[in-house]
Amino acid sequence: MGDHKEQQPVRVGAAVRRRRRALQLTLAVVAERSGLSVPFLSQVENDRARPSRTSLEKLADALRTTAVELLAAADPAASVDVVRAEPGAEGDLEPRTRALVRGHHQLHASEFTGDHEAGREFQHRNDELMYVADGAVEIEAEGRAYRLGRGDTLYLTGGVRHRWRATVPDTRVIVVAVAEHIEAVQDRSR
Repeated sequence: MGDHKEQQPVRVGAAVRRRRRALQLTLAVVAERSGLSVPFLSQVENDRARPSRTSLEKLADALRTTAVELLAAADPAASVDVVRAEPGAEGDLEPRTRALVRGHHQLHASEFTGDHEAGREFQHRNDELMYVADGAVEIEAEGRAYRLGRGDTLYLTGGVRHRWRATVPDTRVIVVAVAEHIEAVQDRSR
């Protein structure tokens, strides 16, 4: 068992489908713009066919993006990646931020340790969850203040303006969010 990330082929289908839907295009329109067939595009979106570099570039042009952006938004076929704790970080009182997920994925997670810029306001496009691993925080969101202690979570839907600050020393907050490059779709029927 290793701590390395295996190199796997990427699955570009979901990225293509997300982009096409975000532009509100049908497969037929993308096929016409790209010169590729509807059945082939359907196979690409369902990861049953992998486009060549030329086909991917045609597809990207039809979707008003680049092949590089589509690949960056692609899902790895299978991946395992371990992010180890930083050596000597325990007992360090300096505020710091550490990425818990490396690379360009659909999930973004960070660990914030120590005090935080209380005046800085955040507004993320997609949903996020804040989990207090140690200590306590105060979060202001939608005109209300929330006090969270160890083990508490706060869920914020995309677009909610918020700010937060640690209220005790050695606070650790884990923030998990849908990555910014993902076009998350709101289900308005709820």
